Amino acid sequence: MVDSAPPSTSQYSTPHKSLNVSRRRLRVCHECDLVLALPRLKNGEKAECPRCQHTLVRRRTNPAERSLALALATLVTLVLSVAFPFLSFNINGIGNGIALTDTASALMSLHYPLIALSVLLTVIILPGLYLCSLLWLCIGMTQNNLLPHSQRIARTLGYITPWMMADVFVIGTLVSLIKIIGIADIELGLSFWTFCAYALLLLLTSQSVDRDWLWQQLDPEPKAPSQVQLGYSASLQGLAGCDICGLVNRLPTSTTAEAKPVKVSCVRCGEPLHPYKGVNNQATLALLFAAIVMYLPANLYPIMTTTSLGDVQASTIIGGVLLFFKTGDWPIALIILTASVIVPVSKMLALLWLCYIVRQPKSMLSPLNRIRLYRITEFIGRWSMVDVFVVAILVALIRNGSVMSVEPGAAALSFTLVVILTMLAAILFDPRSIWLHTAPKQPHTSAPHIPEATISPPPISSTSKESPHV
Repeated sequence: MVDSAPPSTSQYSTPHKSLNVSRRRLRVCHECDLVLALPRLKNGEKAECPRCQHTLVRRRTNPAERSLALALATLVTLVLSVAFPFLSFNINGIGNGIALTDTASALMSLHYPLIALSVLLTVIILPGLYLCSLLWLCIGMTQNNLLPHSQRIARTLGYITPWMMADVFVIGTLVSLIKIIGIADIELGLSFWTFCAYALLLLLTSQSVDRDWLWQQLDPEPKAPSQVQLGYSASLQGLAGCDICGLVNRLPTSTTAEAKPVKVSCVRCGEPLHPYKGVNNQATLALLFAAIVMYLPANLYPIMTTTSLGDVQASTIIGGVLLFFKTGDWPIALIILTASVIVPVSKMLALLWLCYIVRQPKSMLSPLNRIRLYRITEFIGRWSMVDVFVVAILVALIRNGSVMSVEPGAAALSFTLVVILTMLAAILFDPRSIWLHTAPKQPHTSAPHIPEATISPPPISSTSKESPHV
C-alpha cells in the first residue's frame, strides 16, 4: 500500500472527467446523506466521504479467511477466560478467588440484577454471540456455500458491536488491582492473561469485518435505482441508504409525504430504512434528560461500601477520586475522574449542544467540526463503564463478611443507567441534521435517465486514502 497526501478539498469544486460507474457502487453517506460513488479499491485501501470524511468502506486482504481466523482465536480465548480462575487475593491468611463469571453472579446475589446483566452481556454474552455469528458467515463464504439464515445473522453484527466492552473491562480490572494491591497479595490467574488476549483479539476481529464486501457476497443482485444524481442529498431525491448493507433504495411516494408516513424496508436485507425527514431529536433529548436525572443520585449516593474489621465506609465517585489523589495514586485518580465525571458530563453537554445547534443556520463550529464532535461523543461513552466494572470486580473478589468485604451502593445502579442512556442517546442522534444548512440544493428536475449498468458521476465522488479517483 503506497502512502500519498490526501486530496485537497478544492478538487471537489471543479468538474472531473465523466466516468462510468456501476450502480452497484453507489452509496449514501450515513452521516451527511450525500449520494456518492465508491472508487475501485485495492486491499488495504479505504473510501471516505469527501464532505464529512466518514469512512464508507475499508477493504481487507482475504476478508473471509482473515475474519474466520481471528473470530476462532478470539472465541478460544473467551472459553479459556471463562473456564479458569481470574483473580485471587490474600490478607494474613484470609483470601478469596474468583472466576470471570463471578463478577456477575456476586452482583446477582446482592440483588443488583441490572448491573449483573450489563456486565455479563457486554463482556461475555454479546461478544460470544458476535463471534459465533461471524464464524457462521465466514465458514459459508469460504466454502462458497452460504449457511442458512446468513442474511438475518449478518444484520445483527452492527447492533452488537457498540455494546462489546471487553477492552473497557481490562482497564476496570487494572484499576481494581491497584486499589487493593497495597493491602493484599494479588495472584493473577490464567484467565486474566487469556482475557487480555481475548480483549485485544476481539478488537482486531471487529475491525476486520468489511460489511460492504460481506453483503456483496451474501446478495450481489440488488442495484441502486436507475435515476440518481451524485453530489446531492439522498432525501431530496426520494432515496435512502440502508444502514446495514449500504444499498441505495428508492422510497415510495407515500414515504416522502408527510401526510402518510409508511415504513419501508431495504430490498436486500430487509432492514427498516430511516429516510431523513428533517431535524427530529426528541428521542435523544428524552434520553439525555433521563440520564441527567439519574446522574444526580449517581454522584450523591455511595457507589460502593467497604467493610474492614467491622468498620463500614461508604464512598462516592468523587470521594474515591479524592482518596486516590490523597494517597498519591494520580494516574488511577485521573482515570476514574475522566471515566466517571468528565466523560459522561462532557457527552451529555455535547449532545445537548448538538441538538440545539442543528436548528441554527450559523454556528461557531463548522459542520465538519460538529460531526467530529459527535463522533468523539459516540466513541467515548462506553468508557464510562470502567467504574461499574471496578465495582463488579471488587464486590466479587472481596467477600469475607465483617473482616473485609465490598458491596455495591445505590449509585452503582444509577451510574449504569447513565452510561446506557447516554449511549442510546448518541446512537439515536441523527448526524445528517448537522448538514441541514449546508446540504446541496434540490437536484435538477430534468435528471437524465441512467443506463442499466453505468452512471456518469458529477464532480463529487468518494475517495480512497491512496487513490482518490477511479
